[in-house]
Amino acid sequence: MPYDDSVSPTPHRRPLLVAVALAAVCLSAAGCGAGGDGGGAQARPRQGSSATSAAPPSVSPSKSAPAPGKTSASPPSASPSKTTVGRASGPLSGKTVVIDPGHNPDNHLHTREISRQVDIGTTHKECDTTGTSTDSGYPEARFTLDVSHRLRALLQAQGAKVILTYDDDRPYGPCVDERARIGNAAKADAVVSVHADGSAVGNRGFHVILPALVHGGAADTSEIVDPSRDLGTRIAGLFVRATGSAPSNYIGGNTGLDTRSDLGGLNLSTVPKVFIECGNMRDPKDAALLTSAGWRQKAAQGIADGITSYLNG
Repeated sequence: MPYDDSVSPTPHRRPLLVAVALAAVCLSAAGCGAGGDGGGAQARPRQGSSATSAAPPSVSPSKSAPAPGKTSASPPSASPSKTTVGRASGPLSGKTVVIDPGHNPDNHLHTREISRQVDIGTTHKECDTTGTSTDSGYPEARFTLDVSHRLRALLQAQGAKVILTYDDDRPYGPCVDERARIGNAAKADAVVSVHADGSAVGNRGFHVILPALVHGGAADTSEIVDPSRDLGTRIAGLFVRATGSAPSNYIGGNTGLDTRSDLGGLNLSTVPKVFIECGNMRDPKDAALLTSAGWRQKAAQGIADGITSYLNG
């Protein structure tokens, strides 16, 4: 669930047929397919429990629960986590990718700090939110860190310089405006924000969120709309191929793509950036996938393949 997500998705989207939306990827990636029934966009609750019990979380490479001293409310640093550089040669050598794991596992301990309003260019929103979780209690923030670690390893293996906006190394946040600034300061070739949604039972599948054309205050996405759509379309098509998951049946009209103007992480970005909602944590069938370490590896592979396809043109 996007950390600066409003309760319901923005109406500013341009539905396309799945075959058209994924065509750019499928031309160069044999085996790309899509599925899923169409449906209207639904409101997405931040918290609560509406799904039946999901499979218990699998063991993942994410860090263990924080030590008691980690919950200090001192202001976090605005700098990104440690930068890691891939091998000297590889198809992504010389490329910089920023991975933005959605939310923070300790945000719930710092509600005052994350409720602080920040400027997203067109309006003000809370610094961050807690994210959602499966009915069995597997937090979105743990999911996003796990997938981000796997994604980092895959990109490094291809020679990319990889930066995480945070790596379980701060008590809360970063705020949405900080997350955008980290990608901008790195002059990233691509930025991907990793999330999972929190919608109603029966709402299934993934979708990639693209920046709308926004110009107001500190926000001007005019230079990144087209390249971000290219990045997002490639990720959507290759996510299907790697995971076998269908595009969302409740957002994006079966395209796997959704365009929004209300997310600070996109509005404030000056480099190509997208969000991916990997599935719906509140649906028991999707939750069984999201809590599987094997599926999370497939999800990371699909995102990595999309980034590689985009960066290699």
